[in-house]
Amino acid sequence: MAGLLRCLALSGLLLLGACASSHMLTGTPRPPISPEQVRIYYAPPPGAYEEIALLDVSSGAFTYGEQNKNNAVIKRLKKEAAKLGANGVVFGGTARGYGGGGVNVGAGGGRIGRHSYGGVGVGVDISPEQKYGHGTAIYVPNPPPPQP
Repeated sequence: MAGLLRCLALSGLLLLGACASSHMLTGTPRPPISPEQVRIYYAPPPGAYEEIALLDVSSGAFTYGEQNKNNAVIKRLKKEAAKLGANGVVFGGTARGYGGGGVNVGAGGGRIGRHSYGGVGVGVDISPEQKYGHGTAIYVPNPPPPQP
């Protein structure tokens, strides 16, 4: 029973780590805001703004489809920026992760006294390749109106 509990706890930690986000402060954080208030900029906004942090996020270990991966990266950039009180993110780009699915086969055997034994195992990894994104969390005092 204790082994099962340890296995479940380890699985939970691995799933949490699969959705990793991190930041490196380069300015002063502000009180947190809602992620819906954070705008994504593909070029620095006109006028003055304050840099708050450099952000690194991933799409998550179980996100399938390129568009879904891109959406997850943008959503996580906004969420991480909002925690720092940034109302904007200057998008820095994305990169593909390592891995993807795979199949492994193993076999073994042995002999103890007059008894022989053998076994075969097959492992299948169906987790997709992650997408990683980065950007700069910023605070814009007077954000420009959204473009239609």
